[in-house]
Amino acid sequence: MDKVIEAARELGRVLQADERYIRYNVIQQQNDEDEGLQKTIAEFTAKRETLQEELQKDDRDNEAIAKLNDEVKAMYGKIFEHPNMIAFSQAREELQQLITFANQIFTGSAGGENPDDIQFQESCGGSCSSCSGCG
Repeated sequence: MDKVIEAARELGRVLQADERYIRYNVIQQQNDEDEGLQKTIAEFTAKRETLQEELQKDDRDNEAIAKLNDEVKAMYGKIFEHPNMIAFSQAREELQQLITFANQIFTGSAGGENPDDIQFQESCGGSCSSCSGCG
């Protein structure tokens, strides 16, 4: 077997044993089992679909659209203020940073950099309007 592929598979196993990966999956399961949170998400989805339907109508009711939009925003806020969702977002961010850094090492190495010298680089987010330049 190809050594790079073998090492990548091993890295996948190491990732799945990492506490950040495990935490992410445990919290995701907790969210899936949280009936109150799932009910709120289902209500949000239904309300958002109703809003989309209203927006598609030729004879739009702007007052109804504004009211639906306010309700959708409030429900969205309620979802992301839920303690389980806050924990999930934090766990997802920690796991994503780990994966991003590993990818930076792999990509930098493919570009000839010494893997031991590669340091984590925050993502710019794609907007250049407030950027001081790529380094």
